[in-house]
Amino acid sequence: MPDLLTKLSPIKVHAAALERLQRVRGFVFDMDGTMVLGDQRNHGLKPLPGAVEFTRLLARRGIPYLFFTNGTARTPQHYAKELRAAGFELDDDRMMTPASSAVELFLKRGYKRVMALGVDGLIRPLCEAGIEFVPPKGKSQADAVLAGWHPGFTMDELESACHAVWGGAGLYSASQTRFFATASGKALAPSRAMTAMIRDMTGCDVTTVGKPSLAALRCAGRRLGVSPKNLAVVGDDPAMEVPMAHRGGALAIAVSSGLGAADAFDHLPENRRPHLNLQGVDELLRLWSNSI
Repeated sequence: MPDLLTKLSPIKVHAAALERLQRVRGFVFDMDGTMVLGDQRNHGLKPLPGAVEFTRLLARRGIPYLFFTNGTARTPQHYAKELRAAGFELDDDRMMTPASSAVELFLKRGYKRVMALGVDGLIRPLCEAGIEFVPPKGKSQADAVLAGWHPGFTMDELESACHAVWGGAGLYSASQTRFFATASGKALAPSRAMTAMIRDMTGCDVTTVGKPSLAALRCAGRRLGVSPKNLAVVGDDPAMEVPMAHRGGALAIAVSSGLGAADAFDHLPENRRPHLNLQGVDELLRLWSNSI
C-alpha cells in the first residue's frame, strides 16, 4: 500500500479510503461540475477531463454506474441522449433525476395525483408511471406538490400550490440546493426558492426527493443492484453528494471541478468529510485504475 500511495503523489489519500475504493461495486456520479459542464440551461454539455475515460474503464471491468443530476429541466432519457452525444456510453436507465426517485416514492405512498411545478422533464416521468399530473391552476387538490426546474414560476401558481397544501397535499422538492455548476459559474436553482415561498405561506414541511436524500441514494442503489454501503458517490457540491453518501454508508468522493473548492469541507467534523477529496474525476481515474 505505501508504494502505491507514493506512486499516486501528489494525490493525498488515506490508506483506509484507498482500500475501501478497491471494494466499491458501483458508482453514482453527479453530472454538472463533476462529469460535464454546460450553460445555465444545461445545454452544450462538455465532458470534464477523465470523465469519459473513467466510465469506459468501469464498463470494461464490469462495474455498474449511473449519472444522477438534481436537474429536472429535461427527462432522464433526454439527459442520457445528450450525454451520449458528448461521448458517454450511457443507457437511458443509467440516468437519474429527482423525478426518478419521486416516482418511486410516490408509488410506494400510493399517490395518484401530483401537482408538478416544472416543465416536461418533471411532468413526463410522473405521467409515464401512471400518476396524474395536476396543473397548478386554481384551487386544485392533489396528493402532493412537487417543485422542480421552473424559472417561469408565477404568483398564480404559488397560490394554487398553497391551496393544494392547505387541502392536505405534502410538499416535495427536487432539490434544496441554492446553485448548480455551469461553464460560466454557479446558477440559481429554482426549486428551493419556490418551496421556500410555499412553506412560508403554509407552514408546511418540505421533503427532498433528489440529492442528498437517503431515499434517492437507495433508489440509485436498486437501479444498479448494489447496496448503498458498496457504492461510491462522486460529486462537487458540499451540500449534496457527500452528505447523501454518509447517510447511506457509501464512499463519499468530492471533486473541486464544479461548485466546491478543495477546502469546502474543512469546516465539517472529521466523520462528515469526504473520504476522498480530489481535484477532478481525472484524479479519481488515476487513483482507481492504479488501485485495482
